[in-house]
Amino acid sequence: MEEKPIEEQQIPSEVKKSKRDMLKERLSKKYPDKNFDDDEEFAGQISDDYDAYDKEMDGYKKSEQALSDMFASDPRSASFLMDWKEGSDPVIALVKRFGTDIADAVNDPERLEEMKKANQEYLDRVAKSKESEEKYKKNLKKSLKAIADAQEQNGWSDEQVDGAMQNLFKILDDAIDGNITPDVLQMMMNAQNYDKDIASAQQEGEVRGRNAKIEEKLRKSESGDGVGHLEGKNGTVRRQPSKQSIFDLAAQA
Repeated sequence: MEEKPIEEQQIPSEVKKSKRDMLKERLSKKYPDKNFDDDEEFAGQISDDYDAYDKEMDGYKKSEQALSDMFASDPRSASFLMDWKEGSDPVIALVKRFGTDIADAVNDPERLEEMKKANQEYLDRVAKSKESEEKYKKNLKKSLKAIADAQEQNGWSDEQVDGAMQNLFKILDDAIDGNITPDVLQMMMNAQNYDKDIASAQQEGEVRGRNAKIEEKLRKSESGDGVGHLEGKNGTVRRQPSKQSIFDLAAQA
């Protein structure tokens, strides 16, 4: 049988994925610990990502508006920044664009005092920033070690730890912005009461265990050990009643 040319053979066409499937694949790569076959989780994650995007865009818009207002108040500031961006020495660019205003400010005692104050604030801010950065690096090193130890002890995967950290940072960011939801509050309440709930559950388990032992001893006491005591008349069997109280049995349990 003569084989048909390749162009005449039936080649299965590639199945085109739907937009929904493509979006699910994209989210699964970003959040590997989540199951997006669940419509609620799928829709919830899309909503969360949209909220994060809107929040980020609002931040950009505020920054752009602040720059726009600054440039509008004095167009020289835009020229100064462009010179600086192109590689000019910022001091030279400042003098180039503001000219005699710089000299006038230096020769004005009041404005000079303001500049000294502003410069000191700048130096304090830089010092605090460096101190905070060093503290952050030191604490982060300890935290990463503690997280690695906890991950090994609990058998958590890297994806699980990454997902938990992302959720933690999201909660912190939202809290800074004053965005606190009832779900987050409920989670904090559950965490706050965790040790108490565990202790209560252990205590309830111990009580149930003691009660079970007491019931078992009572049942054995009532049924006897299976051997009759020949103390009755004419060889009749008379059982010896237990002399243990319910309190004795509870103590033994």
